[in-house]
Amino acid sequence: MSEPELRIAIDCMGGDVGLSVTLPAACQFARKHPDTRMLLAGDPAAIEAALREAGAWGQGWYEILPASQVVAMDDPVEVALRRKKDSSMRVAAQAVKDGRADACISAGNTGALMAISRYVLKTLDGIDRPAIATSIPNQKGGATLMLDLGANVDCSAEHLLQFAIMGTALATALGAGERPTVGLLNIGEEVIKGNEVVKQAAELLRHSSLNFYGNVEGDDICKGTVDVIVCDGFVGNVVLKSLEGLARMVATMMRAEFKRDVLSLGAGLLARPVLNRFRDQVDNRRYNGAALLGLRGVVVKSHGSADVYAFGCALERARNAVQNKLLEGTTQTIEHLRQSLQEAAEQSARLAQGSPGSVS
Repeated sequence: MSEPELRIAIDCMGGDVGLSVTLPAACQFARKHPDTRMLLAGDPAAIEAALREAGAWGQGWYEILPASQVVAMDDPVEVALRRKKDSSMRVAAQAVKDGRADACISAGNTGALMAISRYVLKTLDGIDRPAIATSIPNQKGGATLMLDLGANVDCSAEHLLQFAIMGTALATALGAGERPTVGLLNIGEEVIKGNEVVKQAAELLRHSSLNFYGNVEGDDICKGTVDVIVCDGFVGNVVLKSLEGLARMVATMMRAEFKRDVLSLGAGLLARPVLNRFRDQVDNRRYNGAALLGLRGVVVKSHGSADVYAFGCALERARNAVQNKLLEGTTQTIEHLRQSLQEAAEQSARLAQGSPGSVS
């Protein structure tokens, strides 16, 4: 039997539900992608029982990584990092560190996953804080990459600049071109708008080598005005949860209206193909799986309440990230952008001193 091309470590016990979602999703994924081997981190007995129930026990697509502890969704970061050193989340991250897995995925506690991944894998050179990024569907038929979505509540202007660099690198790796446009989320497009941190970040971005569009507002996310939108984790998480809630509300209201009476039911039947396409476009489960950027390894965060379909979509994102050499591409792009920023700063310093010189 040939060696599998890809290896994904799964925190089987994490999330609101755990094994009853992660294991069936892994089984379905294995049937769809026989070139991928899954490393199942968690309680061996529980995983074995779930595999037997699914009729997958003894198959060659998986390997069990024993873990005696589970990071609960309400565990403080300190507990997850210091007291649960044999958690399924940490074992999955360690598999990436040790080279046993190309990527890891967890639906568990976001703060704990970020802290553990940062501790185990470390950050890339020039990156102070990793960030969570995901794609949000827009009206142009594509998706807007947005970060940070909850990893960093309090950010400096320099952190927002780093997020822009990482977002640019990810967008480039995902096919948005070599100079994707970057927008800074603000309460208005005008330069004078926003708090001091946002104003300082905008100034840094304007003087960087990034393709900075300028300030953007909340409605620009779904308009697809720019390729990448940058904000702090507090704002980003609120925006993401609001969009998810809006999509669910619209779907619920539409179903209720089409069930109101016989005439509405008939109209619903006629409109079903259109409604199904619309449902698929706005179904947030399709976009489940956020990349933790800035780490020396590929880590994907699934929504804690993900069902089997949504967790399978997150697995697809992890697989695509490895196939597209996301880590290598991100590292190279970050280094290139960092060099460009440094050269620009040196050039500005020389100009300020009255001796422009030449840029090597």
